[in-house]
Parts: sequence; C-alpha cells; structure tokens
Amino acid sequence: MRSKKLMERLELAAVYIILGLTALAFIIPFLWLVSGSLKSSSELFANPPVWLPSKPQWTNFTTAFSEFPFLLYLRNTLTIAGFGIIGAVLSNTLIAYGFSRVEWKGRDGAFVLVLATMMLPFQVTMIPLFIMFQKLGWIGTFLPLIVPVFFGNPFFIFLLRQFFQGIPKELSQSAKVDGASEFRIYWQMILPLSLPVITTVMIFSFIGSWGDFIGPLVFLSDNKLYTLSLGIQQIMSVNDPRWPLLMAVGVSMTLPVLMIFFVLQKYFIQGIAFSGIKG
Repeated sequence: MRSKKLMERLELAAVYIILGLTALAFIIPFLWLVSGSLKSSSELFANPPVWLPSKPQWTNFTTAFSEFPFLLYLRNTLTIAGFGIIGAVLSNTLIAYGFSRVEWKGRDGAFVLVLATMMLPFQVTMIPLFIMFQKLGWIGTFLPLIVPVFFGNPFFIFLLRQFFQGIPKELSQSAKVDGASEFRIYWQMILPLSLPVITTVMIFSFIGSWGDFIGPLVFLSDNKLYTLSLGIQQIMSVNDPRWPLLMAVGVSMTLPVLMIFFVLQKYFIQGIAFSGIKG
C-alpha cells in the first residue's frame, strides 16, 4: 500500500512538473515582452540579457501611441471585432442547430462537407475572395471582413453542434407537444442552455478579429480604416526598427485578450469540455 501511494504521489508530482514547465514556456515570452516594453534599445539588446530594466521607460508607451492614431485604429478594430462576434453567434448557432436538432435527409453528409472546408487555409481562398469582393466594390471597406462572418465558420459550427447534441432531445420534444416552433425552441430553450459554448465562440471570434493581420492587409487600402495590427507597421522604419515601441504596443494589444479570457475562463473551459461529450 505504501509503495502504491508513493507511486501515485510521484505520478502526481510528475504531472505538476510537466504542467509547470509548459506554463513557463508560455509565460516567459510574455514576461520578456513586458520587460522589453520598459527598456531602452541598448538594454533590450544587451549581452548578457537584462531581464529587469534599470530605469523603466514608461515613455515608450506614450511615444508609441503618439506615433500613429491609436484611438482611430482601436475603434476600427473594435468595430470589426464587434460585428464579428454578432455574426459568429447568430449564424453559427442557427447552422449548428440545424445540424444537431433538426432531422433532414443528407444532414450528416452536409456536415462532413462543412468540416472539410477547415482544411482550406485563407491563403488558398484569398485571391478568389479578393476578385469577388473587388467586383462587388467592397475593397477598401470593412465589408469583406464583416459580411463573411455572417455565413458561418466550420470550427464554430462543430463546437456548437457538439454542445447542442449534449442537450436532451426530450426538452425539444416536450416543447413541440406544447406547440412551440423550431425557432422558438432554438431561441428560448437551446441558446439559454448554451451560454458556455456561446461564450467560447465569442472569445475565439474576438481573438481572431483582434489579431488579424492578413485580412485587413489584403482588403483595406485606406489608412483611416487600418486596424491595430496594421498600425504597428507605422512605428517601424526599414533601417531602424524601434523594438521597445513595438513591444509597448504588443503589450497593449495582449492585455485586453488576457483580461477577457480570465474574466470568462469559467465559461470558456465549460464550452470546450462539454463540446466533446458526443462525437
């Protein structure tokens, strides 16, 4: 018995050590980013490396934000992210409801086709999308970054479908007996019960829009419509990149995502865990 308990403790200690090392692998780069944002250029590239700045350069943040219209780019980014969240929730929940709660011929085959589109990276569809949006006259506007979100995302559809399948179908059947329509069941019964996975979709959608670089780079041509990811380029020069300023902006762009995750991590973890209940 003692040897068995000792083995269990050793296994538990090994798990904690592995988790701790994995956490450090993610935390150390972020700590270096924060430290670098408060350093001068000489300290940033000192050899051996200097972890703590001798005199924190808080002016790096004010200088970085004064180098480009931060508030304008922040507004543009939040506009795209806000519509992206709305589109992701409305479209993907409806599509996932149809794939999980409504019986129709060819449903499973259509779902497989939807999942197959996940294998197509954006770089493959970028040129056809650009040509299509150009013919529609949408290049140079937010529309190419907002409208496609309202037509579903295969990964979000998969998450939501898996979660919806975990909700007992007896609830829907009882509601239908009482005369409820499919839309009423979806709106008043399924969505309130799916808050964890909907929150997960919202977090993923916000992170995708917040850090997106290729999409705005391809579809936005007016400097007044740039997002924060594109605005970072403006504080760089070809011959003299100002890395402390870039790190200051990097910290400012990372903190909102971290705050949102820590505030909503309970729902995020539930949404990911419960979505894998059924295959």
